[in-house]
Amino acid sequence: MKLAPYVDKLNGSSEFKSFQKENKDAFMVAGFFVLDLEGKHNIHQIDYYIPSKKKIAAFTLDNHVTMQLLDLLNAKNPEKLDLKTNMDLDQLYGILEDEMKNRTITAEIKKIIAVLQTIEGKKIWNLSCVLSGMGILNAHIEDSSKSVLKMEKKSILDFVQKMSPAEYKAKLDEKKKGNGEVHENVKKAVKNVKEDVKQQIEKLNELEAAIEQEKDALVKQSKKESKKVKKK
Repeated sequence: MKLAPYVDKLNGSSEFKSFQKENKDAFMVAGFFVLDLEGKHNIHQIDYYIPSKKKIAAFTLDNHVTMQLLDLLNAKNPEKLDLKTNMDLDQLYGILEDEMKNRTITAEIKKIIAVLQTIEGKKIWNLSCVLSGMGILNAHIEDSSKSVLKMEKKSILDFVQKMSPAEYKAKLDEKKKGNGEVHENVKKAVKNVKEDVKQQIEKLNELEAAIEQEKDALVKQSKKESKKVKKK
């Protein structure tokens, strides 16, 4: 999957042209993608920062172009991103798989949540992967060199075991009071921990608040568009 067609689709949309007229100071800050290797329910999103409003405009590009205006969670302004990358989305799986073999990680990748940002002047891919066998894999890949800067594998059970039964039951009860909808990526990993797993994925690498905002946007968009989301 190449990034260029999605950028072209965004630039050619009436939604984006209208956005540019109203927000002349906006600039691109992130690419946010979900690569569903089983169900093929992929998500492609490009985010713009509006300095004058301290807001993030998240453009989802699947099917038709839609925009959500989100609050900036971090006081630090995000860095500008150029989506002319050295890597494309279809290369992520191969790089991860090779590094997993080097580290004798034998699990199979089911989904890849990829966030592309400029961090301290470098383009970095921040990846959170759902693995077979109830595993979670986190990795950072530098775009220019295609090198893996960091990789860590954890088990979903590691997070569940940190909570007492009372705490876990309280969390589940709290979820049930709401609409009970959860993201498809977490649902397939393990049914019994659903939203709690998503939150723990976000905490693993303590990603910058801007990346946290991207994942919030993913959940909101998935609730609207995913046919596989169930209600309790």
